[in-house]
Amino acid sequence: MDIRLRIEEIVSNNSVVLFMKGTRSAPRCGFSSRVVDVLDELLEDYLTVDVLADEAIREGIKEYGQWPTIPQLYVRGKLVGGADIIAEMMRAGELAPMLGVEGPIETEIPEVHVSDAAVAAFRQYAGVQKPDVRLAIDRAFDAELDIEAPREDDLVIDLVTIRLSMDRASARRADGVAIDFVSGPGATGFRITNPAAPPKVKSMSVEQLDQMRRAGKPHLLVDVRTPEERAIAEIEGSELLDEDLRAKLADLDRATTLVLYCHHGVRSRAAAEHCVRMGFRDVWNVEGGIEAWSTRVDPKVARY
Repeated sequence: MDIRLRIEEIVSNNSVVLFMKGTRSAPRCGFSSRVVDVLDELLEDYLTVDVLADEAIREGIKEYGQWPTIPQLYVRGKLVGGADIIAEMMRAGELAPMLGVEGPIETEIPEVHVSDAAVAAFRQYAGVQKPDVRLAIDRAFDAELDIEAPREDDLVIDLVTIRLSMDRASARRADGVAIDFVSGPGATGFRITNPAAPPKVKSMSVEQLDQMRRAGKPHLLVDVRTPEERAIAEIEGSELLDEDLRAKLADLDRATTLVLYCHHGVRSRAAAEHCVRMGFRDVWNVEGGIEAWSTRVDPKVARY
């Protein structure tokens, strides 16, 4: 009953609510990402609820709306449906009126720079003087180029030398993109630089961590292992990622340098990626973890 009341409060107090896996900025399943892309076409603002962050909500929302899958869209307190229904309503022109908008938000034409070397490569691959090139930028800001004609509803930019097209979601992520073509030993192909791309997790060796600590550079060293592992060995000065530290991270300045480690560097990379999604801009993963620290920096730290 408590979960039902919580859900009732959420859907009653917000005109558009999407229960999804992940967040609007970082969906964690393809279906959730598809719905976010559709809603972003129509709305500047709406609420998303990450069901992966709350198991009770995840199961409770299925019972609440008698709908077995995630994502689920609620509009003015009523369940609309999941990914397939939302996509079909968008194609049929039914979703915008339901949301109370006239149609898609006007998408500004992004500024895209294409080098002469890239133009020459496009012409060579396409075999024409003015090729059609399609650019796709996904939610993770991974970019893909194809020699391809514009698709229906694409935004098309005539750059004189090429005709560049992209879907509107990509266009919102493309302002300032630079496309180049590089050739040389071990590095031949297109290179895309996107200033709008969010920061990514950076790799740090244990030697680099040692140098950082010796230099006194401010940082927060986070241990993402279990308390049982930490009882065996730890890197001095680190903090265990427990509930208290999670609360601290929620309020911490997003410019803080975070360095995360685990046993071998796998769990810490996943945790570091979560920190990036939280908005932290300088996040490092210690490759090899405490095992590498023990063998290459401080042999006094126990191995297990």
